[in-house]
Amino acid sequence: MKKLTAICLSAVASIAISAFSANAEDFKIGLSNGWVGSEWRTQMIDEAKAAAEKWKEKGVNIEVVVQSANVDVPGQIAHVRNFISEGVNAIIINPNSPTAFDPVFAQAKEAGILVISTDAEVSSPDATYVGIDQKAWGAAGAKWLAETLGGKGNVVAINGVAGHPANEMRVAGYKEVFGQYPDIKIVNEVNANWDQAQGQQAMQNLLATYPDISGVWVQDGMAAGAWKSIMDAGKTGQTAATGEIRKDFIDIWTKDKLNSGASVNPPGVMASALNVAVLMLQGKELKEPATAGQYKNAMYLPIPFIDSKNLAEAATQLEGKPGYYSYTSQLSIEDAEALFK
Repeated sequence: MKKLTAICLSAVASIAISAFSANAEDFKIGLSNGWVGSEWRTQMIDEAKAAAEKWKEKGVNIEVVVQSANVDVPGQIAHVRNFISEGVNAIIINPNSPTAFDPVFAQAKEAGILVISTDAEVSSPDATYVGIDQKAWGAAGAKWLAETLGGKGNVVAINGVAGHPANEMRVAGYKEVFGQYPDIKIVNEVNANWDQAQGQQAMQNLLATYPDISGVWVQDGMAAGAWKSIMDAGKTGQTAATGEIRKDFIDIWTKDKLNSGASVNPPGVMASALNVAVLMLQGKELKEPATAGQYKNAMYLPIPFIDSKNLAEAATQLEGKPGYYSYTSQLSIEDAEALFK
């Protein structure tokens, strides 16, 4: 009798496990990162993987497939084709071009694959953008700098990778703002490819040519290098410059009381995109359609800003983190669910 009872209990358990498996949702999501030149991108991927793990608590199993490499646009298009061949349910891409992916995204849609871009917008009508407004990101730093300078002074700009969609939108943002201040003159603009060493060298060259610079608009990834040249030249007290969101820079910012302000593009944008993607895969519908941006396919996330008023708060969030770790935020599962009907 005991043996029979044990067999019956085992059968019931097996049925329960099978029922749970049948009810659990399984999705395969491909993450494409076409540039690995910074720890920000590594953190972006890590946060997206962590977001996928959290879905298990809701009975949703996410298999994440990552293709992360320094590739040109054709190389990243190959990433997408690989994902299509693998039969993923969704592709989340940090794209190297705003327009080149239109044909391959159409192929993904035809295969029933959801496509979401993040960090840089794309023109494809077959993709949705989930991330910050990069033009507004550039404008926020420029507005802080213009107001800090009292609306006048000679300014230089150190930009990222020429032609990259996020870089071009950021440049458009600061130019629009500075254009509203007739007494602010942009004396030079250079590219330093989001590389700290190149940013430092670019700033050193600019200071040698323009010793009367009063303001520097520089993107994250290069601001720490630019500020090092400013400090080495003994111009810390005479210069205002935009800054970084990494812990090592925020530590210097705090210690040396730099006159800085930083727009935040959080590495958590890909995690936010993943949470939105899962809800879309579940067939849920957004309360407000993603129709923002120049391509009318964007869902914009908030852009935090760090300056002297909340610097201590940002430093507290980063306590115990390694120097390369960036101040971050993301849509939690619950935050993302609130955006859907």
